[in-house]
Amino acid sequence: MRPEDTLAVYDARVEDYVVMSAAVKERRDLQAFMAHLPAGARVLDLGCGPGASAAVMAEQGFVVEAVDGSAEMVARAGAIPGVAARQALFEEVEGEACYAGVWANFSLLHAPREAFPGHLARLHRALVPGGWLHLGMKLGEGEGPDSIGRFYTYYSEAELEGLLVAAGFAVNAKRVSRGKGLSGDSSEFIVLLSQAIPEGGAKG
Repeated sequence: MRPEDTLAVYDARVEDYVVMSAAVKERRDLQAFMAHLPAGARVLDLGCGPGASAAVMAEQGFVVEAVDGSAEMVARAGAIPGVAARQALFEEVEGEACYAGVWANFSLLHAPREAFPGHLARLHRALVPGGWLHLGMKLGEGEGPDSIGRFYTYYSEAELEGLLVAAGFAVNAKRVSRGKGLSGDSSEFIVLLSQAIPEGGAKG
């Protein structure tokens, strides 16, 4: 599958995604993430969708940069006060030590398996030493399209933890649960909160 095939689904289903995002009542992962950040910190929302999480972070006083590969999603997120949104792919994230936190909530699961370590390394570089990464992923095996045509890569819990450690992160917290997304299919997922360890250093 081509990345643009997945993005086309999101462009076409933006209204459905807006409704789904507004209906989400469970924000404990976002609250836990924000609790680790300094007041007014700069945050990257990677794969921001229509900006539901970015809006919450902006309301809490964080400086929010939101990126997504879908032009329709970026248009929605960019209309939110306090959110600077732009269209970009994962590999186009640049910068060094410029974010206190990266919120990657069920976005990097669309990346091919072979590209995933490079994306984690890029995010580690973009985070300040000791910065925080929230990562939401689906659990399972293999990769391929879901029932509505989006590309997914699935991982085991141990595999994700190993990849995070290899990229220079220390896993601070995690939870496994089950839920339904845009496709309506129920699937098992994991969210991990990890801290970027400075090169040659230990977690503070």
